[in-house]
Amino acid sequence: MKIMEGKVALVTGAASGLGFATAKAFAEAGAAVVLADWNGNNVEEASEKLTAVGHKTYAIQCDVSDDKQVENMVRKTVEKFGRLDYAYNNAGVQNVLAEAADQTMDDFERVNNINYRGIWSSMKYELQQMVKQGSGAIVNCSSIGGIRAGAQRGIYHGAKHGVIGLTISAAVEYAGRGIRINSVSPGLFYTGMAEEMIAGGQEEALEGMMKMVPIGRMGRPEEIASTVVFLCSDAASMVVGHNLVVDGGLTV
Repeated sequence: MKIMEGKVALVTGAASGLGFATAKAFAEAGAAVVLADWNGNNVEEASEKLTAVGHKTYAIQCDVSDDKQVENMVRKTVEKFGRLDYAYNNAGVQNVLAEAADQTMDDFERVNNINYRGIWSSMKYELQQMVKQGSGAIVNCSSIGGIRAGAQRGIYHGAKHGVIGLTISAAVEYAGRGIRINSVSPGLFYTGMAEEMIAGGQEEALEGMMKMVPIGRMGRPEEIASTVVFLCSDAASMVVGHNLVVDGGLTV
């Protein structure tokens, strides 16, 4: 029997990258999976890829910066599959590179509305359902940017630091009610975000960071996916309020 047979998982930012890899991993573990993303066409295509190979999936267009859309996302998940057992709150964006004095309010609000408020909002409605059930597991996506500094990345790093704060605070509130909450902090992974960095002229910076990775390579999305599935599984039943860094030794 697959370890998540009969369970329901929800993944945001699921149309590509870490989100899609994790949705696929949940599905392969036996769970019914709801894929949510702001890009409706892309998330439909991602869902269809999994359905085509026999998995049970459902696609929802959702902008996590919109509280009403997030509430609707969780409601539709429960209407479709009857419950919510696991959630991976993954949706996120990079900030426009700029030093603190030159950052704009528009970019501050854009990044924080998705990377920080979006996590808070997603957790809020996921928890409401999980409390009714008396069970559940949530993993929030932070970043190595949530535990270290980065020149010209203050907006992004600030939001990711905040994700860890939200995670550990909620973890202690709900652990006694059968709900475990943790976060994962990816290092350098080859995803669409990395491609954006290269396209935006940051290839040299990326190469410089790669030299500091002891394992000597970028991560694969599947390596975050397996980490998230582990944190949601019964194998991690005693793991509460932990930020699991997956970075090939970069922050060591």
